[in-house]
Amino acid sequence: MQNRHSMKTLTADDQLYTAKMEAKPIFIYFNKKLYGRGVIERITEDSIKVKGEYYMRGVCEFKCEG
Repeated sequence: MQNRHSMKTLTADDQLYTAKMEAKPIFIYFNKKLYGRGVIERITEDSIKVKGEYYMRGVCEFKCEG
């Protein structure tokens, strides 16, 4: 499992689009627990789609190595 302290939180659109373009695996946290992992498929104003599931930007944390 990844060490959360060595991971970068993705909050800005440019960070999320860069992760999507580079096909970097991201980690999705909800209530400080790992909820999902995968490559970003789609980004909207309100959500991030990973492995066919939509995760709400307002309630989830998105992280990647770096």
